[in-house]
Amino acid sequence: MSQVRQVGLLAAGCQPWNKDVCAASGDRFAYCATLAIYIYQLDHRYNEFKLLAIMSEHKKTITAISWSPHNPDMFASASADSSVIIWNVTEQKVVARLDDTKGIPASLSWCWNAGDAVAFVSHRGPLYIWIISGPDSGVTVHREAHSFLSDISLFRWHPKKKGKVVFGHTDGSLSIFQPGSKNQKHVLRPESLEGTDEEDPITALEWDPLSTDYLLVANLHNGIRLVDSESLSCITTFNFPSAAASVQCLAWVSSAPGMFITGDSQVGVLRVWNVSHATPIENFKLKKTGFHGLHVLSSPPKKKSCSLQHSTKNHYTSSTSEAIPPPTLTQNQAYSLPPGHAVCCFMDGGVGLYDMGARKWDFLRDLGHVETIFDCKFKPDNPDLLATASFDGTIKVWDINTLTAVYTSPGNEGVIYSISWAPGDLNCIAGATSKNGGFIWDVQKGKMITRFSEHGKNGIFCIAWSHKDSKRIATCSSDGFCIIRTIDGKVLHKYKHPAAVFGCDWSQNNKTVRIWDYTQDTCIKVLSGHTAPVRGLMWNPEIPYLLVSGSWDHTIRVWDTRDGTCLDTVCDHGADVYGLTCHPSRPFTMASCSRDSTVRLWSLTPLINPLQINILADRCWDKIIGNTDRAVESGAPPLLCGKVSRDIKQDVEKKTGNARVKKLRWFSECFSPPGGSKNLWDLVAVIKGQDDSLLPQNYCKGIMHMKHLIRFRMSRAQELTTVKMSKFGGGIGAPSKEERLKEAAEIHLRLGQIQRYCELMVELGEWDKALSVAPGVSMKYWRKLMQRRADQLIQEENDDVIPYCVAVGDVKKLVSFFTSRGQLKEALLVAQAACEGNIQISPVSTTDGSSNSGGNSTDDYNELLHKVSKELAEWYFQDGHAVLAACCHLAVENIELAMANLIRGNELELAISVGTVLGESAAQATHYALELLARKCMTVTTCFQSLGYRDLAVDLLMMIPDNKLQLAKLCAFYPGCTEEINDLHEKCNLPDVEECMRLAETIQADGDIFETIKYYLLSTEPEKALPIGIQYVKEQLWGSDWTLDSICPYLDLLSYIRTERLALHKCSEFRNELLILCGYIGALLAIRRQYNSIVPALYEYTSQLLKRREVSVPLKIEQLSEELDAWRACTQLNKPTSELPCTPPSESQRTMYSILLSRIQEEPLKGMVGPDCVTGSNLPSHSDVHISCLTGLRIQGPVFFLEDGKSAISLNDALMWAKVNPFSPLGTGVRLNPF
Repeated sequence: MSQVRQVGLLAAGCQPWNKDVCAASGDRFAYCATLAIYIYQLDHRYNEFKLLAIMSEHKKTITAISWSPHNPDMFASASADSSVIIWNVTEQKVVARLDDTKGIPASLSWCWNAGDAVAFVSHRGPLYIWIISGPDSGVTVHREAHSFLSDISLFRWHPKKKGKVVFGHTDGSLSIFQPGSKNQKHVLRPESLEGTDEEDPITALEWDPLSTDYLLVANLHNGIRLVDSESLSCITTFNFPSAAASVQCLAWVSSAPGMFITGDSQVGVLRVWNVSHATPIENFKLKKTGFHGLHVLSSPPKKKSCSLQHSTKNHYTSSTSEAIPPPTLTQNQAYSLPPGHAVCCFMDGGVGLYDMGARKWDFLRDLGHVETIFDCKFKPDNPDLLATASFDGTIKVWDINTLTAVYTSPGNEGVIYSISWAPGDLNCIAGATSKNGGFIWDVQKGKMITRFSEHGKNGIFCIAWSHKDSKRIATCSSDGFCIIRTIDGKVLHKYKHPAAVFGCDWSQNNKTVRIWDYTQDTCIKVLSGHTAPVRGLMWNPEIPYLLVSGSWDHTIRVWDTRDGTCLDTVCDHGADVYGLTCHPSRPFTMASCSRDSTVRLWSLTPLINPLQINILADRCWDKIIGNTDRAVESGAPPLLCGKVSRDIKQDVEKKTGNARVKKLRWFSECFSPPGGSKNLWDLVAVIKGQDDSLLPQNYCKGIMHMKHLIRFRMSRAQELTTVKMSKFGGGIGAPSKEERLKEAAEIHLRLGQIQRYCELMVELGEWDKALSVAPGVSMKYWRKLMQRRADQLIQEENDDVIPYCVAVGDVKKLVSFFTSRGQLKEALLVAQAACEGNIQISPVSTTDGSSNSGGNSTDDYNELLHKVSKELAEWYFQDGHAVLAACCHLAVENIELAMANLIRGNELELAISVGTVLGESAAQATHYALELLARKCMTVTTCFQSLGYRDLAVDLLMMIPDNKLQLAKLCAFYPGCTEEINDLHEKCNLPDVEECMRLAETIQADGDIFETIKYYLLSTEPEKALPIGIQYVKEQLWGSDWTLDSICPYLDLLSYIRTERLALHKCSEFRNELLILCGYIGALLAIRRQYNSIVPALYEYTSQLLKRREVSVPLKIEQLSEELDAWRACTQLNKPTSELPCTPPSESQRTMYSILLSRIQEEPLKGMVGPDCVTGSNLPSHSDVHISCLTGLRIQGPVFFLEDGKSAISLNDALMWAKVNPFSPLGTGVRLNPF
């Protein structure tokens, strides 16, 4: 298993250079940065888009991408390395590759008339067509599309008319080719350009989906035209509100005929148009920066339907009891709200999915870097802020808890190679550029305040702000000088290389890392392993021998410099690694940046595992903190030697009272990566009764305890008392029918017929007028009208529903509305407000005379609050944020589920720390976590034979009150010599091995099978336990009334036999039977715990062992197959897609599944039900591709290698497998230990 874990990913932005850089298909969309394609997919359960894959095979800038119109899994990309690649998106692999495109493809598109052909064109042509497979595979040249007089900007195939294609040129003209018709080259230039040599490039080009001949064309300066490709005439020229507006992208809205959208290239204004109007119908200002690309999703994401109480009653009843249809939108509204989702790409690299109907972002990835990131640095006084510097000429500052950009520099600085924060809280960053010298950027003010030009036009490769003297800055440049100056520009020193370079940590341009002893001026160690130049180096501030290097070979390596060992190699980046950094107060969280335009966060904590366990076991300070001389001794266990650990020790020693609580918390925050550990400890403090005044300032930004939620949100609302909404655009005159209805309504009002007036206003869509006078009829009528309006708005998925539901106190409807849209935090807030009595129920009776407040008691609302908290926790958990999921449960004081989430996320050390502080209420889960962590110390191949690890395992188990059986298992498994084993027995208060042998024989005569097995395992001949235990289990299985709980303890105990004894030839039959029985019982345990991803694998594993090995067990392959089919049918996991109906299980399958359930029974640790999901499970790798030997699918997230060193499974699957079946999936008899 990898020692360095990826815990965060800052995806790149969308490149603003080439045209076809975004694409969409069904519920997926894609965009490309410089070197990688990012693919997002809709998670239908939570109605949000998630990063599915990063594809990065191209070595130079990607120039175009295109999604196959025939196959949603096929995707094409072209690049400046003169290649075209075809990808399979689901399998995340290259299907085909064309390496010589005879020029750089400027535009690329799938051929609409052929399922497996891609066309591409370079600047002057010709158009090449690549047939990917079949008998005619290969590249051909289009017969007519060549020898153009102007460069091609882009081209588009007609989606319906076979073979028809249009090219847009940089001189503003079009070329149209159609089989059977005369070819038209360089036609339809804007009238203002006729007869001139001026260029006005075609920036966008789209065929009208409802016509064979109409075409929308955008020129950079001459705007948008609708042209007829047959008559070569301009039908409509569209007019912008401002002459300064220009357009680089447009898209038809397929769900609204005749409607299209454009994005302004100067400012982020999205305009909605209809071909029948020369001016825009609606304008939305979405961002300050301009648009670069637009694409409308052909099938918009399907929302989860709201579970409304009156979903069947959609008709509206008028005062005369005549049913009238639901109110229709006015013509203007119908134009203004096209149902559709637009993929928007902006000039600053931002990418979003905008819901035009609801006028809101469904997804927004703002301010990503679009080019190589050369440097990254944490803010000295805030470990949550990370600054990055890029080839794109900007510095961005990120909050690494939320992975969002909070500041960005003005840009246009050329290439920024290096940055350095000012010391302390000065909030300034010094930057070094390729040609524009150095500068100081004031982050808060957002402007450059100083520039340095002493190096002239030479590139400055490194800049360092002195943290001892805040007035000094050092730079080193390609001119061979290192200059130290004051911040006001006065040069203090100027060194010519090869003299010493002050403050600039820079690696040499070679493939090795050299460590020098500057007192002796000699190289003391060469670390070999990288295959390309090393560009980033970082010493760990706490572990003095730990060095991290980043290289142009795309890898990060971690070294133990004491003996030159490479402890781990990380291959997740897709290109050269440049910057490495960590913050002294969070020394085991590292950030890296790369030419792949991403920033990644890593946890180094697994490298110093014994240290964490020493702290949990409350060992003495000498086992935790030491000096550098002790720590760098060869073979010495890791010791903390930095400032942060010394500060923690001093603070703990000053504490009176329960210093252990503080020690656990402070070290936990030091070791844990960002993403909720501070939040978790704040909630633990609240539950333990800490005074609210001691809560940190940023507590209100995280997940708050339920007693604080409303109070903090209320104070936030007071800050935002004035919110101005502005809307662009004009309207269309109202039709005469509306005027007549309004007149009739006014007459009814004057006649005192208020209800009739209200119904007419509803018919006109003027709900506010109707509702304002409805109480004049009755409060009952007003309430019914409010509910009708709320139901209609919910159907429209309109946020305006919120005040209506709050006004009538319909909390459940509002919570259901928010939940269906994936807005779980909003749902939680409403449920908490109802619990506190802030949302009142109007005391109005319903039509049947019963009170409407019935069923809305405080208990109901509390239940609702817990339900929403649980759903929010599940959203965090499945997204790889187990700590934040635990925070959600702690916020409503559900300690059992909070602990379960930490354990299921494999945050064992954190779970034990928190559980120890919470005490009795978390005891059961804490004990389970201690047991798993002790198993972690029992990894034979790496550390268990070390006495240090053996004793750590004992110390952990000693923290469990009823620990006799766990200690016996530990001793049974320990592989030392007899003397060492007896020593361990003594520590665990167990008899020596000879006495255990005698006890086993005595107890066997008495008939106590479990104790017999235990003492044989602890004896000199542990293999004698096998026939006794296996025979007992087989006898149980022959019967019909066995349950998991009657068999599991025996198999679990037997599995702790020492591996070398189990591997003996004389034990081969018993070994095979034990593996088969553990596999079968493991499958049933997996069903009990809902580990659905590994249930089929466990059944298959057991079947394969039954086939290949001679055994006598009460199991048949046919029985296993039938059980698996019954489980699949009864849990409906066999449906191919969510849309297709499921085949109901047969009667025999129902019977078999009910028998299985009666044997499985309920999980005693209820919170442990559900799959495991570790931090980083959803983070795709660029280049480190592994296929799971269990599922045959590519592994997303952390990988776990089995004992052969080649076979891999996902860490999540490994954790679940080990919890239900201790033996490896390879069937070798080796215990699996992924904890």
